[in-house]
Amino acid sequence: MIRTLFAAGLAFLASTAGAQAPAKPDVILTGSIDGTAHQTYRDLPFDVPAGVTAITIEFDYDGREDKTVIDLGLADPRRFRGASGGNKRRITLSESYATPSYLPGPIVPGTWKLMLGVPNIRKGNRSEFSARISFELEAEPRGFTDVPLSAESRWYRGDFHAHSGHSDGVCESKTGKRVPCPLYKTVEMAAARGLDFVTISEHNATSHYGAMLELQPYFDNLLLVPGRELTTFFGHANMFGPTQFVDFRVGSEAVPDVNAMLAQAETLGGVVSVNHPTLPSGEICMGCGWTASDTEWSRVQAIEVINGGAVAVAKGAVETPLAGISFWERLLTAGHRLTAIGGSDNHDVERDTNAPGLPATVVFARGLSVPALLDGLRSGRVFVDVEGRRDRLLEFSARTGSTTAEMGGTLTAAAGSAIDFTVRIGTASGARIEAIRDGSIVPVGIEAPIRSDDETRTFRLAAEGRSGWVRINVRSAEGKLLLIGNPIYLAPRP
Repeated sequence: MIRTLFAAGLAFLASTAGAQAPAKPDVILTGSIDGTAHQTYRDLPFDVPAGVTAITIEFDYDGREDKTVIDLGLADPRRFRGASGGNKRRITLSESYATPSYLPGPIVPGTWKLMLGVPNIRKGNRSEFSARISFELEAEPRGFTDVPLSAESRWYRGDFHAHSGHSDGVCESKTGKRVPCPLYKTVEMAAARGLDFVTISEHNATSHYGAMLELQPYFDNLLLVPGRELTTFFGHANMFGPTQFVDFRVGSEAVPDVNAMLAQAETLGGVVSVNHPTLPSGEICMGCGWTASDTEWSRVQAIEVINGGAVAVAKGAVETPLAGISFWERLLTAGHRLTAIGGSDNHDVERDTNAPGLPATVVFARGLSVPALLDGLRSGRVFVDVEGRRDRLLEFSARTGSTTAEMGGTLTAAAGSAIDFTVRIGTASGARIEAIRDGSIVPVGIEAPIRSDDETRTFRLAAEGRSGWVRINVRSAEGKLLLIGNPIYLAPRP
């Protein structure tokens, strides 16, 4: 006996798009088998409406204690999409990734079918089964886990720029040959370095998402963030979150300019960061510098101010013409609000001095999930740890009267009013704090060396009655940049 319930139409689907996990399934299939089903097959058909971009199926049954086994497979209206036997209770498929055992591909509308096989059910026994099927439309990016790896609101450190053999990442084979490096190696190194998250950002490809989905259950303390390096002739930009294809062919008829590409990412809910914007473009690094002069910066959320590969090329020097700090600060002064981040740009986990998390980007997020991490990145409560330490901290806040703001936030103040700033630095004893206002270093009386591994200092500035920004750097005793803080934005009170 089989019972089918179609829970809702497309209006309901649209209202739930973007949820971390669907509130309830859109189709429920239930039924039962008895001993006569031993070593038989049956199909459970269900209809998929147009516009669906991903399907999640949760399948379960009782009777396992009596050795009942029900195998699961799936077919769309055109082809076989996979079979997982009895070893998976939850599967997800989309155009660009699928649970291992299943094939990614377009979610074609029409009648699909669950393919049930019954290798064993004892004579006289009975088993109830259910399949809860949920559809997604153009949903907000949610990553490869349906529950946060942590629900704690705190600082999370990771790497927003790493590669594997799905694009140009290489490493040595067992016999010493240079070969495309398995994605597993990058993730394993990120975990070994104590990161909370890592983004695999292959050049224009989407093939790595299947491998990431396979690895996420095993690396259950390291969030794998879907990423893409949109690689054009006019610059490279990472997109975090969406897994759908984005046409990167800037200058073609389909994508006439960079803003057309950025608009695609925006529509999909992606966060975009311009990578290594000041690298030279040429035969050594084709299209690496950002030369798209007509960029609509409102469509960009972040700038990669420190690129680990550029630091490696400069033999460890950070503040060189290859760094993106000045590029970012000019945009801040022009009124754009862009979060500074770092990325290792690792291409070889065995040889690169820019290992995953070197530099590290540290994000304050409400939990360790893709939506929470991207929200934290958008908020600007973020700092860059140039040396990729596990324990360094930079917190920065401001107050005037009863109004407060954290890094990335805006403080509104009347001209001439006092603004009190608080800086907290962790695990940087001997280092010095540097305050920067609108691109210039300003002496504020907190420049003496830090004396402990958890130190708080305060300073005061006067509001100038105009828009501006203030941020913090931390430097070693020798003057090397250690931590880069994002701004608190200042706005005049009307």
